[in-house]
Amino acid sequence: MSVRKGIALFVGISLAVSGAVLASSADRFTVDLLLSAKPRGLFLVLVLMVAAWSVDALRFCALSRAADEHIGFRLGVELTFLNYFGSAITPMQSGGGPFQVYMLYRNDVPIGKGVAITLTRTLLTLFILGLVVPVAIVTTPEFLSGQHFMQGIFSYVVLFVVLTWTLVVLSLVRPQLVKRLGTALTLLLKRLGFVKPRAVLRTVRRINREIDNYGENFRLFFSTGKYHFAFAVFCSVLHLFLIFSVLPILIWSVSLPCHYAQALMAQALFLFVLYFVPTPGGSGVAEGGGAILFRLLVPWNMAGVMAIGWRFFTEYIAIGLGAFVALRLLGWGLADELLGAKKDA
Repeated sequence: MSVRKGIALFVGISLAVSGAVLASSADRFTVDLLLSAKPRGLFLVLVLMVAAWSVDALRFCALSRAADEHIGFRLGVELTFLNYFGSAITPMQSGGGPFQVYMLYRNDVPIGKGVAITLTRTLLTLFILGLVVPVAIVTTPEFLSGQHFMQGIFSYVVLFVVLTWTLVVLSLVRPQLVKRLGTALTLLLKRLGFVKPRAVLRTVRRINREIDNYGENFRLFFSTGKYHFAFAVFCSVLHLFLIFSVLPILIWSVSLPCHYAQALMAQALFLFVLYFVPTPGGSGVAEGGGAILFRLLVPWNMAGVMAIGWRFFTEYIAIGLGAFVALRLLGWGLADELLGAKKDA
């Protein structure tokens, strides 16, 4: 998928679903509450998001140090926004990784270490959410009760996460097995015409080399880099805490009662699901599903506004900044190449 197509899909789906959500939920009381909103609440939300972006940048710095590399805070910020942008324009938020690995490689971080750093960042978030979500289901079962759509997506996500962690563990304890799987996949792609016959051997050697580098770098995280890795775990928890504080403050800013623990659990469950939605950046599901879920926290006439407001502050602003960073540092052509898009796409 090209960058332009990804942007068009993300914007189009988000606008269409947001319009439908607002049309079906907002009324004159919604307008009254918005007009009486506390400006300091919105300012506090912006402060929280700036802090969240900064903590995410520090997490990149800590993981690079754990891998025996060093990147500056500015590059950490650029990687943070590139991740937002790349994730927004690709299915299942998969596009952030290629941008980040390339930027790390351009700053003298080997590809194997770049893959380990970016993958570990994502896995840390998923691991923490994976711990929070079961607690959310036990303590607030009403969030899934009767929500057949959400139940189906959650089951799909659990299966996907189990498969992902299985592959990660196998890559560390049985790298030869993963290498054989990589070889089999390369041969399958050759048969399907995606890999040219003369490139098969080179591709297999490259995969094997990167698997070795990837495993070695993961071992660094738990040996000489363990203290930096521990700090990265702390940053991951703090980052999610800052993100999860946005919705309660938005609800408080329109003078509605809010239970912080319930809001945190709802967001943890929802964010966990959004990581695996097949639309670009979770568009459509984020706005529509957010309204459905958040109506358990606020009246229906405010649920749509809260879902879109939450999405605006936690995603849209950073995606816009990420688009600026990506096009300034990479340009359209290179961005398309990193996403695997054809030049004529």
